[in-house]
Amino acid sequence: MPLFPMSTYTEKFPAITGFRWFNIAVLVITPSIALAGVWLVAFRSKTMWFSILHYVFTMLGITAGYHRLWSHRAYTASLPLQWFLIIGGTSAVQGSCYWWARAHRSHHRHTDTDLDPYDSNRGLLWTHIGWMIFKTNLRSGTADISDLKKDPLIQFQHRQYLLLTILFGIIVPWIVPGLFWGDWWGGFCFAAALRLTVAHHSTFCINSIAHYLGSTPYDDRLTPRDHLLSALLTMGEGYHNFHHQFPMDYRNAYLWYQYDPTKWFIALCKIVGFAKNLQRFPSNEIQKGALTMQLKALKKTQDSVKWPAPVEELPVVGWETFREESKSRTLILVSGFIHDVSSFIEQHPGGPYLLSKNSGHDMTASFFGGFYAHSNAAHNLLTMMRVGILAGGVEMPAERAIPPSQQLYIAERA
Repeated sequence: MPLFPMSTYTEKFPAITGFRWFNIAVLVITPSIALAGVWLVAFRSKTMWFSILHYVFTMLGITAGYHRLWSHRAYTASLPLQWFLIIGGTSAVQGSCYWWARAHRSHHRHTDTDLDPYDSNRGLLWTHIGWMIFKTNLRSGTADISDLKKDPLIQFQHRQYLLLTILFGIIVPWIVPGLFWGDWWGGFCFAAALRLTVAHHSTFCINSIAHYLGSTPYDDRLTPRDHLLSALLTMGEGYHNFHHQFPMDYRNAYLWYQYDPTKWFIALCKIVGFAKNLQRFPSNEIQKGALTMQLKALKKTQDSVKWPAPVEELPVVGWETFREESKSRTLILVSGFIHDVSSFIEQHPGGPYLLSKNSGHDMTASFFGGFYAHSNAAHNLLTMMRVGILAGGVEMPAERAIPPSQQLYIAERA
């Protein structure tokens, strides 16, 4: 996915009809205040720790709340946990949960199409911030949001969003450091502005780099990808290929060692009784998806490897023809197949003599341990030298019986 895909300006890139000035103001002013604070305001450890903890609270509001609880209904939460998550999500200043979840459901239903509000085919920058700062002629695809319309908490937050976001997104993180340890400027620049800036772009990475960077272990038809870096930036949301295949699963990271603090938080909430009905996609079906992709990768590797000619394409010849042809080139018979080893004589580890003196003879017994028990590599290499099939298979006329000297040698080796 390119940063600025040239073709999309005429094909995929939407016609810009205006600007979302409120969003632009938030995305410009907050990092400006944060940068000014870094240069002008002294760092205080209490404020830094509070900012970090408040950042985690904010991100959980988005990842465990807006995303996994309300967008995907991956589990059910008690009312206290719902309030905790809705306040955390509100403090992220990313729109109401009703608006956020509706857009996200549309994204899952119409991924990588014109109806996807953050269609990755329009470029990395579009999916990161472009879709939020430009007004366009695009219309998001429909999605079922009947449950969100009936949810009183979601509707309350949606109606009072502007007031709530000013309160929890700016005022609370500003005044806590000021009231408790007198760091008003630190609270404003770091706990409010810097925290918001980092939380914004961390969340935006779910729509941008999580569709750009990484692998596709479960399905490669669409752009979502799995990558540790994306997971680190997004509180565990970076295993996006898994998530798009199994969106109702409360986990983004299926494997125990993968980084997903949001999953751990939800599991902890279940232990203490604040969450229940944690949804898990059947492991058997997850493994099917992974195996399908592994087989697809193996098939791609298989197709890139040169294989021997198909048996049905090989000519079938009689013994006399085989013997006659072996006078002009080195042909040996192994397991009913005629092999032209002329180009391999000088490379033969056992020396050229063994091959040249047995041209026109059946070397099956010798190849399978009579002289030497050949390796898999030798078997594979030999198949590449097939040029025909002996009529009647491995059977041979009596005059081609193994000479007594070779019979003695074979007996001694056995």
